[in-house]
Amino acid sequence: MFEFDQYLGFLSFLTILTIGFWLMIFLLTFVIPYWLTGAFFEWLKERKEAKKSKLQE
Repeated sequence: MFEFDQYLGFLSFLTILTIGFWLMIFLLTFVIPYWLTGAFFEWLKERKEAKKSKLQE
């Protein structure tokens, strides 16, 4: 049925596929929301500081 090198190729394919799947899940559920939330709060802080500096002028 399978020779040994075909078996190793199939296992490496499954390993790469699984790693890619879990990496994508990790990025979509943790890294990207964390990045967007941080960027949003940073934007709010900059906007608040710009408003404060405009009022002081």
